[in-house]
Amino acid sequence: MSKMEFFRELWDFMRMRKRYWLAPIILVFVLFGLLLVFTETSVVAPFIYTLF
Repeated sequence: MSKMEFFRELWDFMRMRKRYWLAPIILVFVLFGLLLVFTETSVVAPFIYTLF
């Protein structure tokens, strides 16, 4: 299963079941995950850690 197929299936699920409120939650989780991945090995990491 490709990544695009997964996202297409997820979007179809949310559209059919009228679960549009899931989209912002998923987006926040993805953005937070990307923030963690990119700050692990960067020079910006100490500055991000001071925010939390």
